[in-house]
Amino acid sequence: MHSNDFAITKSEEENMSSSARTNHLERLHTAGGHVNDRSQPSLPVYHRTFASPSPLGLISFATDIFLISVLGLHARGVTAPNVMVGCLIFYGGVGQFIAGIMEFITGNTFGATVFSSYAAFNLSYAMIYLPGTGILAAYTEATTGAVDPSFNQAVAIYLWAWVIVTVVFTIAAMRSSWVLFIDLFFLDICLVLLACGFMVNINGLLTAGYCFGLAVSFLSYWAGCAGLWGGGVTPIKLPTFEMHSAV
Repeated sequence: MHSNDFAITKSEEENMSSSARTNHLERLHTAGGHVNDRSQPSLPVYHRTFASPSPLGLISFATDIFLISVLGLHARGVTAPNVMVGCLIFYGGVGQFIAGIMEFITGNTFGATVFSSYAAFNLSYAMIYLPGTGILAAYTEATTGAVDPSFNQAVAIYLWAWVIVTVVFTIAAMRSSWVLFIDLFFLDICLVLLACGFMVNINGLLTAGYCFGLAVSFLSYWAGCAGLWGGGVTPIKLPTFEMHSAV
């Protein structure tokens, strides 16, 4: 049997009427006018698509900022923040790093830079309280166990560096959405208050900074849920108030 099931001999073609030839040619093409190729594999071909990594990056960031802020406010009398180390490393660090890599693949330079950077922030912040790193031990008196006052100054310098980074991101978000822009703007204020609080040792500034951190967490959850719940996944549609038309 020939590979083409519709093949005919030359003598048969000469005996065919014009209408028969037309019907024969129509059988060789699909309804859309393409060649009726039957050599496709037995299994269907699936075209891969990438899921949006933004909800993972935003929700993991919101969760870690929530923990940092709540423990910084000494909720329920908790003074040692070491319980957040695991979440900062795995959810905030690894989760946001994966989101950043996926944003690189999808071509979103802003998301790739922001998520990868704050993944590094979460990891580096967790390293301060991880005993194995020796960072906190370097500022602790071996005999008395008291933390040296220079530790607060070192944390303040660390936070000022992230203030600079966050201001850069805030400017880059000026044509995204109001939720994301205000989120980063509040994060600027949060980091500035915390940096000043550690530098001058004023608890009121630290409390204000951690309160702004809770606002940052709420807005990050809002933006993350807007992406996760949208697209017909749920009937809930959270607005993010696009600002590109207003700027």
